[in-house]
Amino acid sequence: MAPLLNRVRTFLPLLIFLVIALLGYVGFGLGDRKVLPSPLVGKAFPEFSAARLDDESERVDRAALVGRPLLVNVWATWCLTCKAEHEFLETLQAREGLEIVGIVYKDDPELARQWLALYGDPYSFNLQDRDGRIGVELGVYGAPESFLLDAEGNIVYKRVGEVNERIWENELAPRLAAMGRGHGQEREQERGQGQPDA
Repeated sequence: MAPLLNRVRTFLPLLIFLVIALLGYVGFGLGDRKVLPSPLVGKAFPEFSAARLDDESERVDRAALVGRPLLVNVWATWCLTCKAEHEFLETLQAREGLEIVGIVYKDDPELARQWLALYGDPYSFNLQDRDGRIGVELGVYGAPESFLLDAEGNIVYKRVGEVNERIWENELAPRLAAMGRGHGQEREQERGQGQPDA
């Protein structure tokens, strides 16, 4: 009996540690850190009013994000990951015809305009969020972050971190397909509209 008790005493701290670690892993969600729950998923994109990057005299509100599925991408020139993501966003926009709206987060507008001139501009338009107010409403942790919206302007998916081919294939494309918009579907429809019937 005594040897068994000694073994239990020896392994008890290890067992307690493993139970605490397991509870911490499950309870604090230490799995994929890019998959963060958002209370906004399934809800309307927050109301806002912001100046466009290309024309500071023009203000844009939530109505500009309604009417078609689109991707809202939060980015900044100071964000190193945004540079890596940017090239893929250009490819995605050209290849799939997905509309992308940018939010320039806590950045200098002139630097953002120079950055787009240098690296290309995959965005339909960009909003200025110099003070981070839109970011606060969206629960933005930093840049880049992206929000997939349905045609009613509801958030159906939030991505913390860069959008890349894997995220497109596994997360964004299936959600767009569920909304009735598949890979390149809009581009094919536009091509078909200009051609006479056979």
